[in-house]
Amino acid sequence: MIKVFSVAEMVAAEKASDAAGNSYDEMMEKAGWTVAEAIRERYPVTGSKVTILVGPGNNGGDGLVAGRYLAEWGADVSFYLYKERDLETDRNLAMVQEMNLPIVISELDQRYRVLRSRLRITNILVDALLGTGVSRPVGGNLVKLMQEVKAVLEARALFEIKESRSRLISIADPDTVTRTQPGLVDTIQLPSNAYSQKSDASKAQPDLHIVAVDCPSGLNCDSGELDNLAMLADLTVTFAGPKRGQFIFPGAAACGEIVVADIDISAKLPEVAGVQVELATAEMARTFMPDRPIDGHKGTFGWALIAAGSVRYWGAAVLAGQAAYRTGAGLVALAVPSSIRPAVATQLPEATYPLIADDDVLTAQSAIKLLEDMDIYHALLVGPGLYEAGAFLETLLSSTEVDLPPMVIDADGLNLLSQMLDWPSRLAAGTILTPHPGEMARLAGSSLSEIKARDRVELAREKAAEWDCVVLLKGAFTIVAAPDGRCAILPFANPALAVAGSGDVLSGIVVALLGQKLPSFEAAVLGGYLHAAAAQISGVDVGLLAGEIADLVPEVMKILKTRKNSILIR
Repeated sequence: MIKVFSVAEMVAAEKASDAAGNSYDEMMEKAGWTVAEAIRERYPVTGSKVTILVGPGNNGGDGLVAGRYLAEWGADVSFYLYKERDLETDRNLAMVQEMNLPIVISELDQRYRVLRSRLRITNILVDALLGTGVSRPVGGNLVKLMQEVKAVLEARALFEIKESRSRLISIADPDTVTRTQPGLVDTIQLPSNAYSQKSDASKAQPDLHIVAVDCPSGLNCDSGELDNLAMLADLTVTFAGPKRGQFIFPGAAACGEIVVADIDISAKLPEVAGVQVELATAEMARTFMPDRPIDGHKGTFGWALIAAGSVRYWGAAVLAGQAAYRTGAGLVALAVPSSIRPAVATQLPEATYPLIADDDVLTAQSAIKLLEDMDIYHALLVGPGLYEAGAFLETLLSSTEVDLPPMVIDADGLNLLSQMLDWPSRLAAGTILTPHPGEMARLAGSSLSEIKARDRVELAREKAAEWDCVVLLKGAFTIVAAPDGRCAILPFANPALAVAGSGDVLSGIVVALLGQKLPSFEAAVLGGYLHAAAAQISGVDVGLLAGEIADLVPEVMKILKTRKNSILIR
């Protein structure tokens, strides 16, 4: 279980841990070691030139500790202090000095000559200037220092591009790296597999790696706002748990690979246990996986009814049904208009097809027909590809004689829902809504600009409670929120998912999990995870078809079941 902290929650957790006997000095020592260890796991250390940019606070102290360990492991380490630190009270600075390691104070470096010279030969740059408490733009003399750093980094980047335009930057080859050190957890824990294309070029290491301590300096860890002077990290080692701003753009794009480091803050502390936002890790997804008993049958694995499609959009039904079967549904029934049924059945002969008389779109008569046999289904999906089907959804949700099974409402179903009066009161128990920002705006009666300006976590939690349903708010780092306040952030941002039909596949995955008796929140989290991880293991960020996402779901489920210590480098 990995909590995702706001800055205030992290401060409270650290204070509580200190009061419980895990002192700030002990946490700093552990933090610095984990940074050094994360670096050693990924990059050559012995003989590498490492420059530590040291800020005035605890973040700088973490950097001092990290540099000490790297020096002990054979690195050529130099420390560059933004401000002078008190040698008499700063134990970590004193230990560095005792090791006779180079220390340069910015105020004594005329025109930043030493800084520029060192950065030109640096292999690993550790950003320990500013921590998670940043809430305003970088100011003072730190602006000048960061401008100098950025200028050298940009010059180096330009030179390296000219030298080798074809170089592929890879943090590590997932086939050869095994993470064994305790206290370090990757935010994404799935491996690349046979679907990924590898080449010798992918093993090339760039000349410079940037590592952020807790967060890139200049990142607002609540809002995701990013200072223009921030260094874009290849690796961010964050402590106790990731911060919300690390999953909000533009800041999210500056973090690179995020590794969570354990600094011995107990999960049992009320200040930690009370944090309701969690990261949807591979381990969480694994615990949510439905059982597959060897003596199971179609009924064991759930009957899912999908009401979808129209003469205008018949492919959506196929994609949703395909995804439901790929996720383990025992039986999938596709309720589609009669005019498209032959074409749909040709694409998905494994499905059954309730006899619906409506020709081109689903109508109230379709809903009445489906309600007659609704009790045989374990889960219901409404929405993909529906067109002019307001009467259908109105009739379905207005039934007082038939209890609807747990349901997913997606796509056009959400748009139709938003047009109904008092629609939240009509939702069946356990309903999952899966809006993208535009659909969320319509459901909330807000403008898209207002929705985009909101904190996605708080928006999803607020609406889940208000509407008494599970909300899966789609997008980079999808949010899943339950009415009781639980919330999960999916650690995936992959443009390969931004393709027509991708949402239909997602809803098909989720309805299959509902049909396999998963509670709604767990089904939404696991469904979102499987969907995004399928794109991730494809190894591409462009050109993936929605149907291919569905086809990769069984592979993801196999990985989750069999590779408990697997990783994915992003």
